Amino acid sequence: MNVFLRLTLDCEPDVAWRAIANPKVFTAVSSPWLKIVSKEQGGFPQAWIGDGPHEVSMRLFGLIPMGHQTIDVSFTQRPGGVRMMIDSGKALSGPMKMVKNWDHRMAISPTENNQTLYRDRLVVKAGVLTPFVFIGLWTFWQIRGAKLKKLAPTWS
Repeated sequence: MNVFLRLTLDCEPDVAWRAIANPKVFTAVSSPWLKIVSKEQGGFPQAWIGDGPHEVSMRLFGLIPMGHQTIDVSFTQRPGGVRMMIDSGKALSGPMKMVKNWDHRMAISPTENNQTLYRDRLVVKAGVLTPFVFIGLWTFWQIRGAKLKKLAPTWS
């Protein structure tokens, strides 16, 4: 199933691009629903650079263990000034291990008034549990999107 956001962010595309590649922004828009902690020596990098999987642990509301997963980021550019960050990480343990397919893509492109068109698509498959996983992720994505819109003006 697909979870999709299409938002106009009140910041320039270069600023939004740096923000989505920043693990601090990632953890900020995930909280308080998910507390995400790096399991790598030295913690989170200053920015995702596409240098291989990064293991994290997650806790729902900081209390309920959700297991470990990898964040595995790559970058690409598309025609029309579209920049895309792709996370092809996967769950290693915990409840999210039921997700058999995880394809997360975030796209940044300019609008006519120098703001940012942000598109965020997640495709998940979890067999017969997919509808239940979808409901939880859809809800999380809406909250995450609202936080992105709220924070965007502060990134510059």
